[in-house]
Amino acid sequence: MPKGGARARSGPAPDPDALRRERDAGEWTILPAEGREGEVPEWPLTEQSVREETLWGRLWRMPQALMWERYGQDIEVALYVRRLTAAEEADAGVNLGTLVRQMADSLGLTTPGMRANRWRVDRADAAPEQAAGTSSVTPIARNSARARLRSVSGGSG
Repeated sequence: MPKGGARARSGPAPDPDALRRERDAGEWTILPAEGREGEVPEWPLTEQSVREETLWGRLWRMPQALMWERYGQDIEVALYVRRLTAAEEADAGVNLGTLVRQMADSLGLTTPGMRANRWRVDRADAAPEQAAGTSSVTPIARNSARARLRSVSGGSG
């Protein structure tokens, strides 16, 4: 096993809401919540099963599909779909499940994958009831760094 040095995905994931977000603001790609529009790309692999066709169509409507299209990742997405359908089988090995999770991370289909790719779905495109403030989810209050330091040190200013 190698020693020392940075490894892929080592350390904390990037946080778009970090205190230094102004410096990092240009590094994040904001994806539209409505997802990718237009025709679903043609299946690039050999014979497509019905399940693969369903997953393929669903994936190409997601916001992440805009980035896959930009970078020409149709084969990577197709391989993910093929491995996912194989992993759904009752006799699939654990190693196939691990591969599917790693592929999902790489394609930005998981929360850690979105962070690693520095992609975020646009909050402005949220559902109208959420935009109107009628969401049942209570947002987390974020205090300023100065306010947090004041509360720790017991200072008043």
